[in-house]
Amino acid sequence: QVQLVEAGGGSVQAGGSLRLSCAASGYTYLVACMGWFRQTPGKEREGVAAIHIGGGSTYYDVSVKGRFTISQDNAKHTVYLQMNSLKPEDTAMYFCAASSCGTWPPQDYEYNYWGQGTQVTVSS
Repeated sequence: QVQLVEAGGGSVQAGGSLRLSCAASGYTYLVACMGWFRQTPGKEREGVAAIHIGGGSTYYDVSVKGRFTISQDNAKHTVYLQMNSLKPEDTAMYFCAASSCGTWPPQDYEYNYWGQGTQVTVSS
């Protein structure tokens, strides 16, 4: 099993920045890709970014490209999501997830392990 713990959410004004972290523990050798997702009440979960742990390739949803950066610290088994130029529409619960990465970027169903989520609130 793989355990994921997110941190770094909070409240910020529009235009501000936050950095989320996701620390993996357990059978981390099972993890080939990690991703960040977000969800607001009444809406479907959407993929925000993903990173290939071995190769370093990254993927971003068009809604965050140029504003968010996903990165990794392999020694710490941790993935980060640097979020700049935040907008009110970025307000959501953010989740990290881990995948064995059968495809690139992984499809939602390929993520086997999920964190509990961290809330990000952006005020106008």
